[in-house]
Amino acid sequence: MKMRWVQSLITLVAVALGVTVTGVAPASAASNTSLRIMPLGDSITWGVGSSTGNGYRAPLWNRLAADGHPLDFVGTVRNGSMSDPDNEGHSGYRIDQIAALADASLTRYRPNVVTLHIGTNDLQGASEVDSAIARLRSLVDQITADVPDATVLVASLVVSTSSSEERFRGTYNQATRQIVSDAQAAGKRVAFVDMSSLTTADLADPLHPNDAGYQKMADAFHRGVQSADSAGWLKNPAPAPARVQSGIAGKCMDVNGANTADGTAVQTWSCGDGANQYWSAYTDGTLRSLGKCLDAAGGATANGTKVQLWACRGGANQVWQPYDGGYRNPASGRCLDVPGSSTADGTQLVLWDCNGGSNQKWTTLTTG
Repeated sequence: MKMRWVQSLITLVAVALGVTVTGVAPASAASNTSLRIMPLGDSITWGVGSSTGNGYRAPLWNRLAADGHPLDFVGTVRNGSMSDPDNEGHSGYRIDQIAALADASLTRYRPNVVTLHIGTNDLQGASEVDSAIARLRSLVDQITADVPDATVLVASLVVSTSSSEERFRGTYNQATRQIVSDAQAAGKRVAFVDMSSLTTADLADPLHPNDAGYQKMADAFHRGVQSADSAGWLKNPAPAPARVQSGIAGKCMDVNGANTADGTAVQTWSCGDGANQYWSAYTDGTLRSLGKCLDAAGGATANGTKVQLWACRGGANQVWQPYDGGYRNPASGRCLDVPGSSTADGTQLVLWDCNGGSNQKWTTLTTG
């Protein structure tokens, strides 16, 4: 009875604060949990309209740091005067354009919190609101598949003075609540963050908040993190992606040409710092780079089976277990191998009988 009462209280407080977190067992808040946060979205995430270029990110950082969280903001772009300006905000992008880059970025950085504000440009353009809603639902599913242990905070769109956006914003925001509710019902750590506290007085131009507006956004996302923390959602980040070096000196596991097409060769190449040499180990046994999985071609198990990049689909040919200093595919019983111990760049990896050779050794290289 007491546990049920506490859970009801957390839910009521969250709703009052404009943060919808339901259907989860509460736990003691752990404000010292490390947060690897990816601010994801368009120009509002980038910080257009703020005097510093920081947008909501700097005031959110300050709030979370005051709570005691060790922090790291992550993303492929940097903007603003703050000490950690990393983010994944792309000016002018629609939901589908964010979706196109999300897999690679999410699996590259493995955030445990994603702050998502997206859809303004969809409603500005010729797209119908129903199409934008469908794309948002797909994007939320995509994010939770890429980083299943992360908390995803999905914000309603802020007010604007654009007639084209305002015509659809209410419908879009209501649908966003439903998308979040459906994700929670499926057991995902997704919460709705209400940005309705912003008014037109908080805008620097028809679409972008001013400093006061960005402070309100930061406060709302901060409440979202606090609510998720109280609900027991926040977990320490997964190990950061890293380069995987072969036992062949100076060679790393590499996605040919950083191509994300299914069937792209996974090979050895001189070690560098490209995203196509960073790999993440997931709890389902997959190794992922650029949003896709290391895959034994066609599900084959014979010696010499080519190893490639392929969309993650849960097949046994995409499972890799640590074994004798390397990786073994349990479905075939064979190991990830550099054929002939070749030292040439571009040598495609294969399955081969496990033999403990240096061409079957793989070492994770720390970043930094």
